[in-house]
Amino acid sequence: MILVYLILILLSGAFLAWVSGNFGPVWPRIISLITLGTGLLLLVLNMQSVQFDKKWLIDIQYDWIPQFGIGLHFALDGLSLLMVLLTFFLGFISILISWKEINSKAGFFHFNLLLILAGIVGVFLSLDLFLFYFFWELMLVPMYFLIGIWGHENRTKASYKFFLYTQASGLLMFISIIALYFVHGNSTGIYTFDYIQLLGTQMQASTAMFIMSGFLAAFLVKLPVVPLHNWLPDAHSEAPTAGSLILAALLLKTGAYGLLRFIVPLFPEASVTFAPIGMALGVIGILYGAKLAFAQTDLKRLIAYTSVSHMGFVILGIFSFNELAYQGVVMQMIAHGISTGALFIMAGQLSERIHTRDITKMGGLWENTPFMGTIGLIFSMASLGLPGLGNFIAELLILIGAFKANIWMACLASVGLIAATLYSLRIMQKVFFGKETTNWKMNDLNLREKMVSVSLVIIIFSLGLFPQPVFNIARPALIKTLESHTEKTMQIKESKKSRIDLKSKLFFDN
Repeated sequence: MILVYLILILLSGAFLAWVSGNFGPVWPRIISLITLGTGLLLLVLNMQSVQFDKKWLIDIQYDWIPQFGIGLHFALDGLSLLMVLLTFFLGFISILISWKEINSKAGFFHFNLLLILAGIVGVFLSLDLFLFYFFWELMLVPMYFLIGIWGHENRTKASYKFFLYTQASGLLMFISIIALYFVHGNSTGIYTFDYIQLLGTQMQASTAMFIMSGFLAAFLVKLPVVPLHNWLPDAHSEAPTAGSLILAALLLKTGAYGLLRFIVPLFPEASVTFAPIGMALGVIGILYGAKLAFAQTDLKRLIAYTSVSHMGFVILGIFSFNELAYQGVVMQMIAHGISTGALFIMAGQLSERIHTRDITKMGGLWENTPFMGTIGLIFSMASLGLPGLGNFIAELLILIGAFKANIWMACLASVGLIAATLYSLRIMQKVFFGKETTNWKMNDLNLREKMVSVSLVIIIFSLGLFPQPVFNIARPALIKTLESHTEKTMQIKESKKSRIDLKSKLFFDN
């Protein structure tokens, strides 16, 4: 029941935080910290007795609406474990960084924040597609409020754009879920939304491609992939700091998780057919996102476009269909969440002190804020893929895996590393070094901010220097995904070959 408890803890904490807002802004913050700390501790303590060599570490299932084949099916494997740990940890960090930033409607703010995290955890744990869609949509509305109420100047436009993009793509996924439900029911007589049973669904290639396109729309928009990325820069630049952190570090990862968990195993042949397009979209995202990042003067928009570039590596790795690339994808999901999340935190700290995000008005800030400058330097180096940091391991493995699948795509993607160097060094040059354009009087990080920054630094170095624990946890799930994909692809090919042989035999017999 621990998987149910994790979600219930977040939902209960959300409502308690909302109610406690009537007694002042401090109580919602404390309740939110206790909620996330309790969930994280519960998860860590229970994982000590789990054997990581199994496909599903925990698997629980109860009937919910059995007449429609809907159940409460939650499961945890190595991949979802890493994502849930990342969610609780960065959720805890998001409360700390918004401690002084959010003073109006603090109860409702923390209610929405915890509700988003509950939706994210539900997405990572659900193995019933109806339940998965429920949690997918649960993330949408509270993030809309987070941007629309506590965002910056153009928050209304950004929140509308975020809502329209994600809602429209989510509805397409829902249509595909219903289509898969009926296709499986017509072929087997069993109408169910259960992921495990739907894995073996037999369908024509055209049908599989049509159904897969709905899932792809939702996951590629959320990731996001060029040209479906237009909502992201506006949402990031207008969201409060905690909202930007959750968006970059967690919401984007639900798209990558969906591709690994649903696209590859459920549609093995269609995903192979789509792979060249997917890899091309990844490379375009890497290069185009880097180009746009370099052109920005708004610090938060610059960091937002780096996410487009980094998520291009994820798409490239997923459609390479080999273990090295998949290990790189998982590491990229975690390392990007830490490094880009840290850069958004830094952008929020600067905006809070000097009330601008325009990097042309900054410069020379290192002298006043050497600790913040050091943190910015570390995570800028992580963003460009400096050896010794987690992003380097991730991108190296993805490029090696992609090279095995498509040499030209891997070579083009490697150019993105050079582009990442340019925009990362531009951040440091324009913000902390270079000529001082304005005589800013500002304080360095306080104790709370230093604790947050140091914890993120420790993790990004640990991922770069000691990546093996992450690989060990994720490997059984990734191997099972690849084996399932390969097995189903071979079965489809053999079935097609048998049909062709049978038609040939009938032709010659006649």
